[in-house]
Amino acid sequence: MIGAVRIIFVLVAFILLVVSLVPFQYVFMKLNHVFQRRLPRFFHRLVARLFGFRVKTIGTMSEDRPLLLVSNHVSWSDIIVLSTVGEVSFIAKSEVRSWPVFGVLAYLQRSVFVERAKRGKTGEQASEIATRLAAGDAMVLFPEGTTSDGNRLLPFKTALFGAAHAAIREGGAEHVTVQPVSIAYTGVHGMPMGRYHRPIASWPGDVELMPHLKGILKEGAIDVEITFGEPMVIDANTDRKLLARVMEERVRSQLQSSLLGREIKPD
Repeated sequence: MIGAVRIIFVLVAFILLVVSLVPFQYVFMKLNHVFQRRLPRFFHRLVARLFGFRVKTIGTMSEDRPLLLVSNHVSWSDIIVLSTVGEVSFIAKSEVRSWPVFGVLAYLQRSVFVERAKRGKTGEQASEIATRLAAGDAMVLFPEGTTSDGNRLLPFKTALFGAAHAAIREGGAEHVTVQPVSIAYTGVHGMPMGRYHRPIASWPGDVELMPHLKGILKEGAIDVEITFGEPMVIDANTDRKLLARVMEERVRSQLQSSLLGREIKPD
């Protein structure tokens, strides 16, 4: 009964928050105002508190621009928690655009929607991301291409790492900063989550969205650790596949350290 009351309260508060702030973001985007980057962070900080995410950060997001953030992907909630720690936009799969509510919010966060299955569009999509990077937007790439169980890192797909080179080639940037980021869901109600309880937070692709959202809202106290690793500055001569391998190794190391509860040392 208490869980049901909490879910209703959170959903009503969330709807009121969306109705209150969405019109402002539409205006900011139309005017290309600087607040179009700032309002999503403010919004997600409120949502994170409302949903019960308690975010701890290790390290800091690089202030260099252009900046490509390379992160593991555990759940739809990654968008919320990452947005609390920086003014970021996301590279999202095209299906997200059609999701109820979340699709609209992804658009309002100025996400770039990509069709990963269409290899022929990779160059075009990388160019769109490159344009945003060159304009000073910090873009988040989830190179696993899907969500995981939160206990491990899936192999990185390398195609969209080409966006970093495109920002140099097409955007006129001399270099691009690429920074590894890991997201680890580590606790629930103050207790260590453990691999067998990670499904409370993780959202593999075969789990329906709404039941998973209901479960998150019912819990109401989930600890998340976000680690910003050592940035890598690349230029036009940096090999794309090598870059992907280095980022994969660093994100995996950071994720394992968070899940095991130990500090990491920079490479």
